[in-house]
Amino acid sequence: MPVEHHTLANDLPEFKHEIHQLKMENAHFKKLFDEYHELTRSIENMENEVTLATTSEEEKAKHRRVYLKDELVSMLRKAQATTA
Repeated sequence: MPVEHHTLANDLPEFKHEIHQLKMENAHFKKLFDEYHELTRSIENMENEVTLATTSEEEKAKHRRVYLKDELVSMLRKAQATTA
């Protein structure tokens, strides 16, 4: 079964402009964004069995990714509201 790619651009196309802007202007957003994408690559490697990991490690990584995505979406919504 193919692994779904969870990039922010794929998951949140409605925030494409805000993602670009915040990556350029907000160091905290960029740090979280980079961590999210690094973690996503790591999870994809676990799912594809490129990297060996326990179920617990994989689940912990997925929970962290959800937390990061929630934080990023919150920042994106605030940015979108201020430009509207």
